[in-house]
Amino acid sequence: MKHYLKEQVRPSMKHYLAAALALGFFVAPLGAQAAETTAVLDVHHAGCVLCGPIIKSTLEHVKGVKAVQVTQPNGDADVTATVTFDDAVTSISTLIAATTNAGYPSAPKG
Repeated sequence: MKHYLKEQVRPSMKHYLAAALALGFFVAPLGAQAAETTAVLDVHHAGCVLCGPIIKSTLEHVKGVKAVQVTQPNGDADVTATVTFDDAVTSISTLIAATTNAGYPSAPKG
């Protein structure tokens, strides 16, 4: 009877192990695909007090954007936008297109 119990338990443990490994293979790539990225953009033609909030709102509406920080040294200077986004959903070129389409051409800072 002891031999019968060992045979009954082993296949069950093997099934659990196989299921856990299979689940790991399916779940692991999902986490590896998406990565948070930060881009810093120089946004031009933004030399007014209201330009910063407009640029921030424009970038926040881009799908995949997680956070936007806009700095403007004074009311006459261009804006610097720091954007954190999911690079599996959007890209720097999409962010640039969004600001450009709103009337504020931008380029990666650097």
